[in-house]
Amino acid sequence: MAILTVKNLNFTYALGTVQSLTDISFSLEEGDFCVICGATGSGKSTLLKMLKRELTPMGELSGEILMDGTPLSELDDRTAAASIGFVMQRPEQQLVTDKVWHELAFGLENLGLPQNVIHRRVAEMASYFGIEDWFDKPVDDLSGGQKQLLNLAAIMVMQPRILILDEPTSQLDPVAASDFLSTVGRLNREMGLTVLIVEHRLEEAIPLASRMMAIEKGRIISFDEPGKVCNHLATKPDLLLAMPAAVRIYNAFSTGDECPITVQEGSRWIRKNFRNDIKELPEEEYTHADAPALEMDEVWFRYGRNLPDILKGASLTVYEHEIFCILGGNGSGKTTAVSNAAGILKPYSGKIRIFGKDIKEYKGQSLYKDCLTLLPQDVQTVFLRNTVGEELADAGAVADMLPYDLSAYTDHHPYDLSGGEQQLLALAKALASRPKLLLLDEPTKGLDSYARNRIIDVLKQLRDEGMTIVIVTHDVEFASLAADRCAMFFRGEITSLDTPRAFFAENNFYTTAVNRMTRGYYDRCITVDDAVRLCSMQEGGGK
Repeated sequence: MAILTVKNLNFTYALGTVQSLTDISFSLEEGDFCVICGATGSGKSTLLKMLKRELTPMGELSGEILMDGTPLSELDDRTAAASIGFVMQRPEQQLVTDKVWHELAFGLENLGLPQNVIHRRVAEMASYFGIEDWFDKPVDDLSGGQKQLLNLAAIMVMQPRILILDEPTSQLDPVAASDFLSTVGRLNREMGLTVLIVEHRLEEAIPLASRMMAIEKGRIISFDEPGKVCNHLATKPDLLLAMPAAVRIYNAFSTGDECPITVQEGSRWIRKNFRNDIKELPEEEYTHADAPALEMDEVWFRYGRNLPDILKGASLTVYEHEIFCILGGNGSGKTTAVSNAAGILKPYSGKIRIFGKDIKEYKGQSLYKDCLTLLPQDVQTVFLRNTVGEELADAGAVADMLPYDLSAYTDHHPYDLSGGEQQLLALAKALASRPKLLLLDEPTKGLDSYARNRIIDVLKQLRDEGMTIVIVTHDVEFASLAADRCAMFFRGEITSLDTPRAFFAENNFYTTAVNRMTRGYYDRCITVDDAVRLCSMQEGGGK
């Protein structure tokens, strides 16, 4: 018998005019690992919430959801709470206590288990997840990766049979994200845990999967083994953009081989089918404007007199009319740096200049009048209206530049949108101010690849029209496609800075899948387009 069965599920949000889910039917066997993919707003997150009874949103629902043949609505409260675990996109939203150890014990306490059982389970789970070293820490002191790992451990300590994850790595750096997904894969393999995950990092998620589901406009368009779904999506250009790099490169050619999915398979396929007589693409030398838009000179900052420094002599120069991407691990100081640059935080030492003028000389609100705009990481903080329609009116015509139509949600509260939809709405508001200097903190989290690529086009258009854009991001593929220059933040300061090809070609983890796939065969090949062009340029087009 299937552990999870969904039959003819339909759902429309309260006050909604468009059906969010239409005739959804599928089943999973115990131990399946299912990756769900689809465009922003396609219904992925809505489907996951339907599978966790306590998170089901208000609206009109029909159809059946069964666990072991029993409708979710008929499960007793204890089974519903413990047997189906849910990890959210934003780690902070799920943490409910002040200490790590208490977070691990909280769910078990609510289940009313004896103290000796709680102690045994907490100790075992802390050991399994490597949490002992920060077991007594306040949760506020944890990095983003540690918070999300703690959320996962706090779910697993209740011994669920089904684990549901909604874009759990969207706020994690590449190393932390890879570690987190590897841990989920290990739980699936070693414990027989059934996993359903919505994830935009499909490069690492799909190789873990036994099943894959593609959703388009609230309908399942493909549900099968990952390789078969990838083949089916070759006819869906927008969804194909989200597939692993090896799949996208493969679909640019007709070799007759089986479609590669992983980096290893892609590397072997390229070496089998294409020569490397031409190893590197020509690259024009990057030249920037003479005038700086943002200068940070030996900036030091800490959040309290007795707290450690977050910025430790940070220095950087961003020139006018360029897109500048800052990468680095969770907790390295990236967000703190742009908050200082925006005047929200004030350093205790060092200088910050905006268009050659000391930031302290901008009096009143003059810094924010047609000069500088910051889109923060938590986009919910920029929503000031009760409906999406009112927010769109504030954004004006700029909303038409973005790749997703939110007009169907005009009567919804902004908080009722998916994470990606909130991101697009907030970005429209930020662009509406038409600043000379735009600071963006993780602008692509929750977005599908088509929306991300469209935003790149918009940002490059704004740059060409005279705007300077500084972006903090964990999305290395986005940075490789969008940036004029990239910088690495580490322990409160910039440690390296270069053009995308030079920057990513030298990195092992902060680099693209294409670079890992082609390293040693092609040089400075970092994007799918780079790989396709190099393969096409070889004599005879192949081996």
